[in-house]
Order: sequence, then C-alpha cells, then structure tokens
Amino acid sequence: MAVLFETFKVIVESNQSFILTTHINPDGDGLGTECALAYFLSRIDKNVRILNPSPTPLNYQFLNQIFPIELFNPFQHTTIVESADVVIVIDTNTPSRLGELKSSVLNNKGVKVCIDHHLEPEEFADLYILDEPSSATGEIVYRILNYMSDRQPVDKQVAYALYTAIMTDTGSFRYPKTDPEVHKIVAHLIQAGADPVLIHEAVYEQNTLEQLHLLGKVLQHIQIAHNGRVAYIVLTKELLNGYNADEIDSEFFIPFTMSIAGVQVGLMFSELDTCVKINFRSKGDIWINELAKQFGGNGHKNAAGARVKNLPLADAVTRVLELVTVYLI
Repeated sequence: MAVLFETFKVIVESNQSFILTTHINPDGDGLGTECALAYFLSRIDKNVRILNPSPTPLNYQFLNQIFPIELFNPFQHTTIVESADVVIVIDTNTPSRLGELKSSVLNNKGVKVCIDHHLEPEEFADLYILDEPSSATGEIVYRILNYMSDRQPVDKQVAYALYTAIMTDTGSFRYPKTDPEVHKIVAHLIQAGADPVLIHEAVYEQNTLEQLHLLGKVLQHIQIAHNGRVAYIVLTKELLNGYNADEIDSEFFIPFTMSIAGVQVGLMFSELDTCVKINFRSKGDIWINELAKQFGGNGHKNAAGARVKNLPLADAVTRVLELVTVYLI
C-alpha cells in the first residue's frame, strides 16, 4: 500500500481544491472517514468541501462539529464538483451508489480517487486505494494519515471521526474483521483524544420512542426458515409509515436476526417507495455477498445489501429464501 499512499500524497501536495463524498444513506464509516480526511486536508491549507447525496442521520450530526457535511444540491454544486482539482469517493467503489452526485463525479475534470474496503470495484477513478481485509474505510484512512504524518499527525478531531468510522463498521468491535491490529489503531485513537463513551452514546443512544416501539413490533415478528438456519425480517411500507420511520431508522434491526442460536444467515426486507431493499448478513465461511450479487447488490463476505426494483416485496422474500439454501452449511 505504500506506493498507493505515496501517490495519494503527491496528489494532495499537487492540488488545492478537494471534494469528498460517500454513498447514499451514509453510515458511520463513510461519514466519519470523510470528516477525518476533510479536517486533515483543511489543516494543511487545502480548499475542502464534503458534499453527500443523502442527509446526515441525526445520530451522526455531531460529526459536523469536526467538519461541515453538506447535502449535494445539483443546482448549486454541480459545477463545483466537476471543476474541483480532486474528487475523493469514500466507502463505496460503485458510482451508482452516489445518487445525484454520480454524473458530476464522473464528469469531474480533475483527479478522481476511490478509498474503500468493499469487493469488486467499478472502473471510474484515477487512483484506487482499496483494501478489502480492512475492517473499515476509516482504518485505511488512518494508515494514510499516519503515512502523511510528517505534515499533520492524528489529533483529537481526527481521532473522534476515525473512531466513529471503525466502531460502527466493526459492529462495536465484534465483527469477524476485528483483529489485533484494529484494537491497536483504536488504542491510538483513544490516546489521541477519542472518547469511546461519548461516541457510543452519540451513535447508539439517540433513538426515539417510536423507533423502539417499531423495534418491539419487529422482534415479535422475526421469522425462521430452513430448519432455523435463516432468520428474516419483513418491513412493509405500511409498518414503516405507521411508526413514522424510514430505512435509516431500521438499519440497526438486522443484527437481531443473527442473535438467534443456530442462525447462519440473517435477512431484512424493507419495502421502500422505489424498490425493495435487502440486507444480508452471515456467519463464518458463508459468502453472503454472492447471494446479494444475484439481486444486483454486493458488499462484504458476511455483510451485503441490494436494492431490487420491479419486484414486489412478497416475491423478493420468496426468491431470496429459495436461493439462500445454496449458501447454508
């Protein structure tokens, strides 16, 4: 990775204006990582803006204190994105996941950089810094910033943002990629000023009463298939609307499917206005992203997603449950 890091360092030193962005419906890894990198670039006197295709969820609003996160407006920001010296796409390697930003990013006349840890990148960038074994994109950027530490070491603000990124994408340090190196990185971030208690409270303890009532309803109706090896949740539009909830509100439901003894694969089907969103989770040596790819999605070995259009919710559930049998142990 040293060659890639050096190339990135030259790009940074040779350019002045930077646009950072991440995928639609951003998570803690995408948001935390882009804030850390944007803050770092601003400290070395670069002109930096974060422009995202989706609003920042309420539980990540605290990251705005580190660096402002703006919502992309095509009427205001298209020219800014297309004319920037460098566009850095974080935590996704698929332009289609950039929403309304996609065309502006692809039309950028400068240098396009992709920093990510997902499988099977699409060809669109000039420089790819990819490391699928990393627990989070935040882990990759941590290494980049340490490589460039002669310019600006990791400080409290960067530590807060990167701790958020790594904590959320490791499932609070319990997912398979949580290795000794991750804990070494986190130890350094805490030493640099990240507060594990405050960050955990900000991310995970800001639920509304309606969200918890919806969770209670969901837990009552988790279903089991294939002799207890598959657990799944079905969220209809009616159910979500009844609790004034959206897909972001339900993101933390999927881990409950994996908490049932004997379950190898967890699924969540969310009926949205334009598609059926499917979350896939698995344990051990089950490459659940391969199942997600059959529905136009992808992700990691044990965590993936897909958005299916022109297929009713009931049919999507039936089809996934039919195909999942191939992946069970």
